[in-house]
Amino acid sequence: MAKASEPAPLRLLKGRSEGRDSGGRPVPAVPTFKRVAPAPPEWLSAEARAEWDRVVPELARLDLLKENDRAGLAAYCEAWATFREATEAVQREGLTIEAKQGTLAHPAVAIARNAGRELRTWAAHFGLTPSTEQGLSRGGGDDVGDDNPFAGSG
Repeated sequence: MAKASEPAPLRLLKGRSEGRDSGGRPVPAVPTFKRVAPAPPEWLSAEARAEWDRVVPELARLDLLKENDRAGLAAYCEAWATFREATEAVQREGLTIEAKQGTLAHPAVAIARNAGRELRTWAAHFGLTPSTEQGLSRGGGDDVGDDNPFAGSG
């Protein structure tokens, strides 16, 4: 089901017919922003830049990006970098630490959890979650065809 918070081009890609979303509702015309991938900020960490270089080409190919998406993409990429760094710290050092109070959860566990939540939120905005990926892979078709056993003949 398309959410109102999804960008119109993403809702249209998931749609069942021209100009309609997956539920058959009309998708209002969007402002005609110039569809071009933004340049990455110079201050991105190395891991965030690697993630930028991994996801931006496909998002650009699908015409889902505009210059103003730079901040959201940067936040997504830095959330990924934080998630990875925290996860690697837990892998190296373990889930717990010894402190005066006794055995405690490693601080990186909470950092990874919070970064993961932020990562999922930003990823959903760009169609990068498993559910939105599935919607994109349909290419906006109406699921009618030879490979659909539920498609009627009329």
